[in-house]
Amino acid sequence: MPSMLEERNHVLETLFGNVKHCIVVVDRDGRISYMNESYGRFLEVDPKEIAGRHVTEVIENTRMHIVVDTGEEEMADLQKIRGDYMIAHRIPLQEDGEVIGALGMVLFRDTDEWKIMNTHIKDLLLELETYRSQMQHVNGAKYSLHDIITTSPEVLQVKEKIRKTAYSDVSVLVRGESGTGKELFAHSIHHLSERSQQPFIKVNCAAIPEHLIEAELFGYQEGAFTGAKKGGKPGKFQLAHGGTLFLDEIGDMPLHAQVKILRALQEGEIEAVGAEKPQAIDVRIIAATNRPLEALIKEDKFREDLFYRINVVQINIPPLRRRRGDIKVLTKFLLKKLSDRTGKRVETLAPDVEALFNKHDWPGNVRELENVIESAIHMTDDGEIRYRDLPDYLSSSGNGQRAGQTLKDVVEEAEKAAILRAIEEADGDKCTAADRLGIGKSSLYDKVKKYDL
Repeated sequence: MPSMLEERNHVLETLFGNVKHCIVVVDRDGRISYMNESYGRFLEVDPKEIAGRHVTEVIENTRMHIVVDTGEEEMADLQKIRGDYMIAHRIPLQEDGEVIGALGMVLFRDTDEWKIMNTHIKDLLLELETYRSQMQHVNGAKYSLHDIITTSPEVLQVKEKIRKTAYSDVSVLVRGESGTGKELFAHSIHHLSERSQQPFIKVNCAAIPEHLIEAELFGYQEGAFTGAKKGGKPGKFQLAHGGTLFLDEIGDMPLHAQVKILRALQEGEIEAVGAEKPQAIDVRIIAATNRPLEALIKEDKFREDLFYRINVVQINIPPLRRRRGDIKVLTKFLLKKLSDRTGKRVETLAPDVEALFNKHDWPGNVRELENVIESAIHMTDDGEIRYRDLPDYLSSSGNGQRAGQTLKDVVEEAEKAAILRAIEEADGDKCTAADRLGIGKSSLYDKVKKYDL
């Protein structure tokens, strides 16, 4: 008697075996349960041999595992595979109201048609990049949601929240630790807003000397004070008129400046230093901080009324240690980006370095990861980053290999520590822990059993 798995695969083979489109089916853990011959030929893999492997290990830029997590279908999505663009459909599969897997289909009927389509897409993307560069030059915003590299369900939810709220003029407060990329999210909000063709002006509230804040924010008239520039100078609010003003590190702004910003937001007007009358201003505010504003309010260091003004929509960026699945994809992206910048071709990490990256808490988050990789690229002598290439603080911080340990010991120790930390941060919820680690639930249970956790 054939097993249920054999029967199911027989049904799938009957349905899709002779279809020219590429078909793949994954289970609830994101592991490949079926791939038709067309897809196997295109990827140059044997569909039978890759059965059971996680889809991210086999298909480049796949989102099949994400569709399983979200339960939301993705139709006619662009996917780049082996340097070329395809049109992909991804559909969640449900049983008794529960998502049990997903079916993916990559569309192209014949090689000639696919080549024409791919050339057209590349041409459109080059044209789009040209317009994007022109817009960056005009409005000052460099980044879009496309630049935020992630597989984390939490960050994907943040990106979706931005898509839903960016079009309006509501104030946004972006919160997160130093190095999480708060500025990228601020740029993305501006790019998706109705103000995208207007200026994006950044103010680092922590970097302006206290006695210059008013002039920097609201500008000054000629002769307003000794040394004032002839003709005066517009402030950040005037420069951002019609567009977006990004108040970075707003938790470090002195109280007297907070009062003036609050008045500008309430009245819709500002008064330059030395001016005789106020000037109407139209700006959207995006603020960012890594400080606990609620605690600062209790200490009378931040105005509660300003907090409510800027905190209409709150965006919380999780730290890298809470989305460890992103370490791998960010490392791959940063290796390519920094290799291109330095001119050195470095493509991989040694296994012990990869284990260390997965174990390290990254208090500086994505910025720290980028700095470590850039430093190591300069130090390495070949195409792989080795333990000796890492900055001293990282390789000697207690995360490294102890005397007498084999590579297997190092990897297992790092894996065990990462699993324990993920389970602890998820308050014992193993499904959430598996998501944070970027692995399937069954894989997590196997490892919990292996390490007797």
